[in-house]
Amino acid sequence: MEANSKLVFRKTRTGEWVAFGPLAEMTWPNVNGPLRRESVDIVKKDGTIVEHKLTGLGRPFDVDGVECCYGYLGPEAETDSQTIRVASFFAGIGGFDLGFERAGMESVWQCELKPFCADILEQHWPNVPRATDIRKVNADDIPEAEIWAGGFPCQDVSLARMGPRSGLRGKQSGLFYDFAELIGERRPPVVILENVAALLSSHSGRDFAIVLRALAERGYGVAWRVLDSRYFGIPQSRSRVFIVGSLGGPARAGSVLFESECGDRDSEKGETNGPKPVSPFAVSVGNPQQGFVKKLAHCLYAESARHTGTDWSRNYVSYPEGRVRRLTPLETERLQGFPDNWTMPKEEIENVNTLDSARYHACGNAVSVPVAEWLGKRVVDKLGPWLLERQGAQGRNETAKSS
Repeated sequence: MEANSKLVFRKTRTGEWVAFGPLAEMTWPNVNGPLRRESVDIVKKDGTIVEHKLTGLGRPFDVDGVECCYGYLGPEAETDSQTIRVASFFAGIGGFDLGFERAGMESVWQCELKPFCADILEQHWPNVPRATDIRKVNADDIPEAEIWAGGFPCQDVSLARMGPRSGLRGKQSGLFYDFAELIGERRPPVVILENVAALLSSHSGRDFAIVLRALAERGYGVAWRVLDSRYFGIPQSRSRVFIVGSLGGPARAGSVLFESECGDRDSEKGETNGPKPVSPFAVSVGNPQQGFVKKLAHCLYAESARHTGTDWSRNYVSYPEGRVRRLTPLETERLQGFPDNWTMPKEEIENVNTLDSARYHACGNAVSVPVAEWLGKRVVDKLGPWLLERQGAQGRNETAKSS
């Protein structure tokens, strides 16, 4: 069975979660809620048992009265195996964390100010230490981690904001400076940032230059690339700029974001006089009973449940009789690649509009999980040996100091 295989786990009458694959049967004790960073024993056809790491397990869902969930099987585990560790800043509802976890990494610390998002993080990562206000974080309080990742607030640089953009001078996006100070104090091997593509043009590009200079002045080689979620398996047009900073020069950073060029250069070119391509936004899919939606959704924004403006009206479900409705919070979760009901909070919110608004906002601000997973796998593939060697050397130095 390949690493990161997606499996369906079901809950038996005896209270165990069981998953069946082509090579094995897996069981583990019943738990209350989703599992994280657990291992399972794989019984192979020849009777041998191999321990595998479970890199992710989604919230349970119901199928014909049987409780089920999706699970992601990681590589074979060893008792003393090393894992690339992640400190997650501006964590939101855990888009980076979940994607990196599916790539085989481990979240060891999170920072998130908004109470609703912190509730979601607590629900899915109950054992991970967490801070709230980045302005009050002491660098020494952050545990050792090879990766520092964060999508710092975009409100002041986003084109979705009406009127002039404050850029990095704004109260929200300006929190980048606090993040940069922490980076300078601890200098983690790799830093990964995410923001709206409009960061590239904010204040005629000066704000983006400030971000790059801040990393370069702290010793990082930097690479950046705009990635669109539509090319990572989810039907949403969502362009975001990802910035990777790496100690040791820009080549390491670039190796994460850019693949070797591939494909058939001699592939047939389009006819210049042929039919014009149809925009995916103009194509609808569905049926009269369940409704029709655009084949490709427009970018999701943080919005409220009662809003009637143009932001949500671009994404809607329509019916033959002329009725339309907005997407549900569950549908927005799926458009971001999260498991179903990921944003249902542990603390009950009685007012439906208040609950839906919080879920819409959280999904609209999140990092698309499949994009984060791709980035995580690139880090593991290109920088994994270097990062784990640094981790091992650090452990040996600490052992020597204590002896």
